[in-house]
Amino acid sequence: MKKNQILNISYAGLMAALCYVGYAIFPAINANGTKVHIGNAFVVLGALLLGGVYGGLAGAVGLTLADILTGFAASAPRTFICKLVMGLVVGLIAHKIGKISQSHDKAKIAKWSAIATVGALAFNCVFEPSLKYVWFTILIPDAEKAAKAIDSLVAITTYATVINAVINSVIAIVLYNAIRPALNKADILPMVRAKEVKKAG
Repeated sequence: MKKNQILNISYAGLMAALCYVGYAIFPAINANGTKVHIGNAFVVLGALLLGGVYGGLAGAVGLTLADILTGFAASAPRTFICKLVMGLVVGLIAHKIGKISQSHDKAKIAKWSAIATVGALAFNCVFEPSLKYVWFTILIPDAEKAAKAIDSLVAITTYATVINAVINSVIAIVLYNAIRPALNKADILPMVRAKEVKKAG
């Protein structure tokens, strides 16, 4: 148990760093109010490997730091919430419903990792502008920013949102299904235990 916790914490630190790199190092394109970057792919990958709690926290920490250190500190609290929730959604679908942590069936793992990835990123497309609207309507009133949030929510199928979701989905699904067998063979695949699955749901 202790060995697994240490391994999970180590992987979570690595995933947080990859989330930061995916956002801050690789160029992020700001298109129509949507930042197109690959940080979300590593949030999803972390949750597929570690479960919703560890993976979500890793993504939340990594991308929150990226916001703070790249001049978007004002959006950092919302980023933390969104990425944590995204990780929890992945954990719920992949580990609690799909039970990929208990399976060695490659087809099943590929299927549920894809469903979890697409589901979480689609959820994020709705949740992020919704949270932004609530943020600027109730917590920090700003009519102009609230209106922009509504525009983003209504235009959920804009090219920037679709491109962002598709790119991150492909990267996360390919990476997870490529590295899981190698980690398993090396006996360093993180174990998502029943307690973690329960938390993710």
